[in-house]
Amino acid sequence: MSHTPLATPQTGAPAVRFEDFGLSADILRALADQGYVHPTPIQAEAIPVVLQGRDVMGAAQTGTGKTAGFSLPIIQLLLAHASTSASPARHPVRALILTPTRELADQVADNVKAYSRHTPLRSVVVFGGVDMAPQTAALRAGVEIVIATPGRLLDHVQQKTVNLSQTQILVMDEADRMLDMGFLPDLQRIINLLPKERQNLMFSATFSPEIKKLANSFLKNPVTIEVARSNATADNVTQVLYKVEEEAKRDAVAHIIRERGLKQVIVFSNTKIGASRLSRHLEKEGVKAAAIHGDKTQAERMAALEAFKQGGIEVLVATDVAARGLDIAELPCVINFDLPYNAEDYVHRIGRTGRAGASGDAISLFTDKDARQLADIEKLIKHTISRLQLSGFVPPRSADRRPRHEGGSEERQGAVRSSYGRSGYAPRKEKVDPWFLKPYEPAPQSASDEAREDASQPGATKQKAKVAALLGGMPKR
Repeated sequence: MSHTPLATPQTGAPAVRFEDFGLSADILRALADQGYVHPTPIQAEAIPVVLQGRDVMGAAQTGTGKTAGFSLPIIQLLLAHASTSASPARHPVRALILTPTRELADQVADNVKAYSRHTPLRSVVVFGGVDMAPQTAALRAGVEIVIATPGRLLDHVQQKTVNLSQTQILVMDEADRMLDMGFLPDLQRIINLLPKERQNLMFSATFSPEIKKLANSFLKNPVTIEVARSNATADNVTQVLYKVEEEAKRDAVAHIIRERGLKQVIVFSNTKIGASRLSRHLEKEGVKAAAIHGDKTQAERMAALEAFKQGGIEVLVATDVAARGLDIAELPCVINFDLPYNAEDYVHRIGRTGRAGASGDAISLFTDKDARQLADIEKLIKHTISRLQLSGFVPPRSADRRPRHEGGSEERQGAVRSSYGRSGYAPRKEKVDPWFLKPYEPAPQSASDEAREDASQPGATKQKAKVAALLGGMPKR
């Protein structure tokens, strides 16, 4: 089980402790089980405000513990309604936490379960790609906290397996993505099902002016909490760029992994097919890799994530489905095989490393065609990323990878074939059917052909053609 790391005391860190917030003994006991004593800056700022019942718009660098920043005070607020009764009526949905991806929903649910383990409060995670039956059973049994993706939640609403009429707190985690990529109609439907009087919390690493405008449409006098410059990247993450030709990028990734001795790294691709191809290439190079993207089933995605966390897989090749919320303890490095189309996704991608104060490396490959994307990223983060040479990497020659077929002697062709290295491709041999090389020969006449020729001769008696009968038997003579 993976939890968002909470900061430990450091030199110059404030002396505030979780017990200073007035959290219940059951919550403090759960935090002690995890070894957490001191809050991170976003937690120190957010927890008191949420406990006051205020709406919050919280912005902080990814990896700083936003999940605990809203889940801990929610658990505290709901303890007043906690019940040990087995009756579902005593456990209505009082808090709804929405996330954009299944993986993030699962991770938030793990955190909520860990922090509420010593309380009577119940929670369930609801997302698509898996059987609805276990989710339905849990919802009908009664839960106070629901963590969900919008689509699957609406499925349960349609099936009448969840009632949101008593929901007191709505949370949008990674709110910018929730409002910015097609979720808005679903969110509006969900919001219309909630009571008018409720507490609204929005947390994310990035907030654009457009997103803030949308958020203000349903937040009521929100308290804005920004513990770091909006859209900033962590100072403890070293960012570098390597310029590599497009056809050499897969070999460059394999080279980086081998040279640095990386045993746990996430590589981001912009496309699903690109992620699958890179994963297969790394496997051929002897690197344990797996791809995770939208075409994978939820069971396959969760299995790959678990194997990655346990060390069975060294490289997780992912699309942006994994850019948000994934919490891998002490992940040393992330690699951008492709620069993201959306500059804000760069912040989330590299936020997978350097979490909770640890150091990390963010490596990006780029080509000439990425100039616009790179400019957008550097404008967003207000930082020029270092351009370096990829030492020790000899890109395969394009002629070796895709040789042209040229005429010449057999000796010359043999010499070309023998020059291919490990990563090259053999010349394609065209298959030629020997039948097309034979001279023309008239086809032998069949019996029917001879009969037709005889009938065409002068004076020949024309024979009546035989007609086959279908279903009705032979015709009468």
